[in-house]
Formats: sequence, structure tokens, C-alpha cells
Amino acid sequence: MNLLLLFPSDLSGNNIARISDHRLQHILSVHRANVGDSIRVGMVNGLIGSGSIEKLDEQSAEIHFKLDTPPPPKKPLRIILALPRPKMLKRILQTITTMGVEELYLINSYRVEKSFWQTPILSELGLLEQLTLGLEQARDTQLPKIELRKRFKPFVEDELPSLIEHSYPLVAHPGVATPIPHALNKPCTLAVGPEGGFIPYEIAKLEEIGFHCGHMGANILRVETAIPALIASLYSW
Repeated sequence: MNLLLLFPSDLSGNNIARISDHRLQHILSVHRANVGDSIRVGMVNGLIGSGSIEKLDEQSAEIHFKLDTPPPPKKPLRIILALPRPKMLKRILQTITTMGVEELYLINSYRVEKSFWQTPILSELGLLEQLTLGLEQARDTQLPKIELRKRFKPFVEDELPSLIEHSYPLVAHPGVATPIPHALNKPCTLAVGPEGGFIPYEIAKLEEIGFHCGHMGANILRVETAIPALIASLYSW
């Protein structure tokens, strides 16, 4: 945890936060902090700053903080991702948050198993847990926007055309002739299929509304590997 992420519910006074959950255990067991120590803190969807531990025991920590620094800017990137299996979803949620992705749409496709949609990770609390881990790692406070779409065709035909306006619509798809672009200087809407890729019908529907297909070379990557590689390629550091 490189940043103690605070929520409005943690506030117990003017610039005072009180925590008693897993963050407390991290402070005690990993940071091995003591009263008087300083830690980096940030308010969810707000500023970053520093905090001083004023009280600390096994039950709670009381932190006086000052926030004065804006969080890192988000990348102008929207990812349209066929819902992966739950274990992979956890890692991807943390990765896209750590790398500053602005929006993530989790969608259905032919190769997505119906049972994937039943995972508790997709609950409000389940998503927040993974996104929080990503923000803490990245020293960021801005939560990405997460949307769920369980029907492929209505989403692509009725909603996606307006979403891709003013952005570069790209499908990462192996086997095509054109490589993905590098170091984009514009917003991008990036579609990534499930393990095995989008089926031809789905690729055709995306191309109908203006998506371009691009590859990342001859090697076939797992989705959890492809996502950070794509982000790094599209928006070089």
C-alpha cells in the first residue's frame, strides 16, 4: 500500500480520519508505524497529501491529514472488455486502475461463460475492493468508471456508436494485417475480447460502427497480459 486511501465515512472531525479495517492491519504489520509517524494519504476522488498518526492501537488509528496535491492525470482511454473469468478479472481491475484507465465497460460476448456474471466481484463492494487496491498501489485517488453490459448486440448497436465519438475506436485482434498504433495523442476506445478472441460476427459488428482492428505481433497473449501491454503501447510513458 503506497497510499492510504480515505473515504468520507472515515472522517471523524476536521481533517481527522479514523480507520479500523484492513488498512489498520497494513499500517501495523507492514508499515510498522508508530504514533507520530507520517504517511501518504489521499481522499477517494480527491486530493493527495500527508497524514500524521495521532492515535494507534490494535482497534483503530486516528490520522490528522492535509491534502494539497492533485492525483495523476487519467489516460484518455476507454476499454471495452469481454468479461474474463473471476480470478483474471481481479487482476485486470487492479491493473487498469493502477495504469490510470479512465473507463472500463465489461461486456458479454459469445465466448464469455454465463457463470462469470454471477461472481461477487461484480457487486459494488467487490469492484470497489479491487479498484481500491489499484489506487493504493499507484498513489492515485481517482476511481475509474466501471459499467456492465450483459447483451452484446444492443450495446454495440445502440450505445457504443455515441461512446466512440471523438475517440479512436480500436479492436485488439490477432491475425489481422495492421499493427496497433503506438503513442496515440488522442482519446481511444479499445475493445478486447475474451480468451480465444471475439468471434467473426462480433468483429464484423464492431467494424460496422467504425472500429479498426490491430494486432500486437504473432504471439497470442492472455487477456491479463495483453491489457497492460496495450495500454503501454497506446500511451507510452
